[in-house]
Amino acid sequence: MYQRVGKAAYKADLSNTVLLADHLGNPESSFKSVHIAGTNGKGSTSHMLAAILQHAGYKVGLYTSPHLKDFRERIRINGDMIQKEFVTGFIGLHREFFEENSLSFFEMTVGLAFEYFRDEEVDIAVIEVGLGGRLDSTNIITPEVSVITNIGFDHMNFLGNTLEEIAIEKAGIIKEGVPVVIGEIQKETRYVFEQVAEQNLAPICFAEEQDLPNYKTDLRGAYQQKNLRTTLAIIRVMRELHWNIPIDAAEKGLLTVSQTTGLRGRWEIIEDKPKVICDTAHNREGLEMALEQLRAEQYEKLFIVLGVVDDKDLEPILPLFPGDAVYHFCKPDVPRGMDAKKLKLKAAEFKLFGEAFNSVKEALRSALEKAGKEDVIYVGGSTFTVAEVI
Repeated sequence: MYQRVGKAAYKADLSNTVLLADHLGNPESSFKSVHIAGTNGKGSTSHMLAAILQHAGYKVGLYTSPHLKDFRERIRINGDMIQKEFVTGFIGLHREFFEENSLSFFEMTVGLAFEYFRDEEVDIAVIEVGLGGRLDSTNIITPEVSVITNIGFDHMNFLGNTLEEIAIEKAGIIKEGVPVVIGEIQKETRYVFEQVAEQNLAPICFAEEQDLPNYKTDLRGAYQQKNLRTTLAIIRVMRELHWNIPIDAAEKGLLTVSQTTGLRGRWEIIEDKPKVICDTAHNREGLEMALEQLRAEQYEKLFIVLGVVDDKDLEPILPLFPGDAVYHFCKPDVPRGMDAKKLKLKAAEFKLFGEAFNSVKEALRSALEKAGKEDVIYVGGSTFTVAEVI
């Protein structure tokens, strides 16, 4: 699967997904949906929106990726993970078809999610794009609203080397006549979205230009304010489409996102003294925001437990990390994980120094032993690194 082994498992082609959907009786056409793409923030935005819709009284499907601890986190209804029996039953029933057509992990998972949402008769499903947009397996739905949170430099070996090229791939989720919400305005990409929206006669709105209410969310992290604005803009568009979403549902949903939807790993504090912060930010734009917030923390000493994947381009991200921290380099426990000694050597080129450890847990254990009560430990660099400590 792509999340574990990288490029070799990625398929930039919708033909297998279309074939699978036809085999399953096109479950994607049986429920309403909102489709959310973007480089950063699409997971948090998806969970915020799902929480609000759930508090508004709807039966809400939520499809996200990757998972942290349990595969079933990817597919939820009203916060509850898909039952194990449904997963194994789906694979057992369709295994021959999967093998005959060499379906990928992600293609099978999308088919599983869509069939589950149909069988459980959800009122609406919030669907997060896996990678890109135009050729992502989720892109067979015709949603109520299409959403693109932002554009940044990630997965460039698949999506392009400029913001404009990446924006074109993300804009592939814009459908004819379907309203589209753009979370962040970027001068390099705005015209791309406006052009594609115009070609599709799709009403477009930019969240940053909307006069939106000042709501709060339980999701920590200053960067969540951007996702909050995007979510509120989506709600406004959905109300215009006659979805009944009361004000109190929006307020309650946003204040209980983690509890309502099960979202974890976004500026999550797992210990207080010393303060241990976990965050799944892993590309330049995401890390810029997370590390800016880290600099605002009060501490006597800063420890960073850092693990990344082997195909990660470290040149744009290592300069973002603070030079005065004590580093504990580690290898996430996946085939794609970068060797801790290799990471240590590369980090030293940017004057980031510390020790290499055999595992994420060993690195955190060492940091906890050395840290005082007024110190801060930041765990990050990869979703997989965070998954091993929460």
